[in-house]
Order: sequence, then C-alpha cells, then structure tokens
Amino acid sequence: MRVIIGVCGASGVNYAFSLLRELKKKRIETHLIVSKWAEAIIKQETAKSLGELKRLASYFYKNDEMDAIISSSSFLADAMVILPASVKTVSMIANANTGTLISRCADIMLRTRKKLIVCIRETPLSAPTLKNLYIISVFGGIVMPLSPAFYSKPKTIAALEGFISGKIMDLLEIKNSLYKRWGK
Repeated sequence: MRVIIGVCGASGVNYAFSLLRELKKKRIETHLIVSKWAEAIIKQETAKSLGELKRLASYFYKNDEMDAIISSSSFLADAMVILPASVKTVSMIANANTGTLISRCADIMLRTRKKLIVCIRETPLSAPTLKNLYIISVFGGIVMPLSPAFYSKPKTIAALEGFISGKIMDLLEIKNSLYKRWGK
C-alpha cells in the first residue's frame, strides 16, 4: 500500500507524527509532503524536528516540489491523508487550485477516485470553509474533523492522538487497535 501524507500549517502536527509512526510499524509506504507553514508549526507546537518527521516517512517532498513523481496521475498511490488540513489547503482542493504539491496530489486523488481523507482541525468553521468541505465530500473526499472521542476515558494526549490515528487507519482499511472501540 502507498499513502501520500500532506502536512499543512494548521495546529495539530502531532497527529501527523502519530499516524506516520503507526504506518511505519505496519510497513506501509508513505510519501510525505510538508508545507513551509507546517515546518513552523512543528517548531512551535512540539519539541520535535522536521527531521524526525521525515525519518518516519518512506519518501519526503517539499510542498513547492511540483516536479515530484507523486505530482503525476501515473504515480499509483492508494490513498492520501491531509493531516492537519489548513483552511487554505481545503479551499485550494475544493476549487481545483493545484498550485502546491499537496493540493495537486489531492486533486489527482479526486479525479482518479482514490481515497482522500481531509483532516480539518480548525474551529469554529466559517460558512465558506463548510462549503469547501462539502464540495470535497461531494466529489468523493472524506472529511474527518480532528475531534477525538472521550468515551474511552483517555488519560494522555498520546491516547487522543492514537484515537485519531486509529480512525484514519480504519478509513484506510488497515487493521489496528489504537483505540478502545465503542462497547468493548
């Protein structure tokens, strides 16, 4: 399985670390794209580095690397996850603006009917953002707000991150036990 992971400049980059760590454990091939604003958020929100995030991925690209192999629909990716997705990137995807590698790859996922999971972290959401998320959904994308559940009574931030990573892996149809499922 090949998964493209786009990391945008929205709060919540720890979710990307968590997901990439789990995909690496499962030996899933990952193609990581990081925006310049995501690099700044990594420094602001974590004690980790971009280098640490890159080491979790199979391949790495900058968001302006438009000649990357993954920018072509001839590159056979199974899915793409944008985690976290910024409002700007959501707008670009909804409006077929392919000016960045993340938005270009997302557009390819939509037009080739591959799985696109857009993990929005923003709150509250404006009417234009809701409209853009609706458009992405109508055209086949999966909108997944970064809203962890509390029914499992999480005791750590890592447990909350595990819930999100587990839900994304469920959507990718990758078996996992990263969170306590309802009723168990």
